[in-house]
Amino acid sequence: MSTPITPELINRINELARKQKTAGLSAEEQDEQARLRRIYIDNIKEQVRAQLDAVRKDPHPDHCDCGCHHQH
Repeated sequence: MSTPITPELINRINELARKQKTAGLSAEEQDEQARLRRIYIDNIKEQVRAQLDAVRKDPHPDHCDCGCHHQH
């Protein structure tokens, strides 16, 4: 499981983005920014995968006896 997206994480990402536009970032801050963005992106991808998996699930497996597979 990945690191959760917290308000603090988002605030820090935004803080670094603002600083990047104005004063620039140190090498350490650039590394931190890349790491935090990766955490954020990985979380979003995980959420999308979970949603897609929920949609893809067949409510009637091939071995069900409801007769729905014979109607198509």
